[in-house]
Amino acid sequence: MKIKVFEKSYDEVLKIPEVKHKKPRKPGFLIRTLAKILSDIELRSADFSFSGKLPDKSEGPCLILMNHSSFIDLKIAEKLLYPRPFSIICAHDALVGKAWLMRWLGCIPTKKFIADLSLVRDIKTVIGGGQSVLMYPEAGYSFDGRSTTLPSYLSGLIRMLKVNVVYIETRGAFTMDPLYNELRQRKVPVSAEIKTLFTKEECSSLSDAEIGERIKTAFAFDNFAWQRDSGIRVTEDFRATGLERILYRCPACGKEGHMKGEGIKLSCAACGKTYTLTELGEISADDGKTEFSHIPDWFDFERKCAREELLVPNYSLNIPVNIGIMKDYKGIYMVGEGTLTHTAEGFLLTGCEGKLNFHQKAIASYSVNADFFWYEIGDTVSLGDMSILYYCFPKDNTPVAKIRLLAEELYKLHQNREFHLLHCGGCDHSHHEENNT
Repeated sequence: MKIKVFEKSYDEVLKIPEVKHKKPRKPGFLIRTLAKILSDIELRSADFSFSGKLPDKSEGPCLILMNHSSFIDLKIAEKLLYPRPFSIICAHDALVGKAWLMRWLGCIPTKKFIADLSLVRDIKTVIGGGQSVLMYPEAGYSFDGRSTTLPSYLSGLIRMLKVNVVYIETRGAFTMDPLYNELRQRKVPVSAEIKTLFTKEECSSLSDAEIGERIKTAFAFDNFAWQRDSGIRVTEDFRATGLERILYRCPACGKEGHMKGEGIKLSCAACGKTYTLTELGEISADDGKTEFSHIPDWFDFERKCAREELLVPNYSLNIPVNIGIMKDYKGIYMVGEGTLTHTAEGFLLTGCEGKLNFHQKAIASYSVNADFFWYEIGDTVSLGDMSILYYCFPKDNTPVAKIRLLAEELYKLHQNREFHLLHCGGCDHSHHEENNT
């Protein structure tokens, strides 16, 4: 899938009017039926099956939560929820080039990881009108087959809405089309399970903490473990292609940016070590020790390394980037080059011959939007506010997955009042480890 790309100056893009907020539109029966028919066609090729059922329509609208694995997620939702009318919380960029269609489908656009009070109002409006709402609370696709960080406001939203909350968990959707694999689908059966996560009564009686814990438990999935334990074999010879997008740091030599996934192999150009991604989704060293056979364990190792990097005094990461701006739904406007800097204070984006200077504090969001092969343009990190979004495409080999990990870990440090550790001078790492346990 591609979007239109325009070359414009920074000044020209700033003059483009902002997209005006529109009230959610109830999807018509005909377009819902068409979407369901088209979804059925694709799901048949994935040997799709499901279990469980939705609450009876007589109980009113639902808030439907769903894990986010691949492009097939929406097709699954269209099939399972039909003929129940529902609105979909979707990314702002999903409307580019097709805003009218997405509005007709009932989409409510929002900007990922940016506080959007109008979104809460829209959800209340839709629910109040007797229509269900579908939300992917992870906001971004899973990188390592597990849940991405969930927003803390979700418990409060559920308590406020006081409607049945349904959870749909997919299995096989990630394995069929993982984001790192450059949109190349594998032949894997896909299934889904529907279950009521909270009744109306529980939304009122449970505390925020109790609701949050139940959500956390529901989203505690691991697609690579599921593949291994279920004996699901991926036999395609491109299954490791692009794997360096998530496994970017070599556990053997410790260097970053030298990993390369191609075919069924993952290799490090710095030390020469090679690995095989097996048909069951496990990593096996071709020679010597296998440091991490389970991909999520490797990703956790990288998260730990990112956190340790943040704790180094005067930490700073400077990334040369090409800069795109999204201001409307016509396309993305490439405005030139710049530098994305990450420090203990957060992000600073500068460029466009000194005209662009955007700062996003570390506490502004619990994560940052990072995407692989975004609309076939390239790997990107986006940040911004309600009026403008900046898309940063690294020009060097800095992995966007690392940038997301850094943003998430820095947010935790600030939230846990550990910011003083970032300025503790020459203390050794053992002190840091003791304070992090």
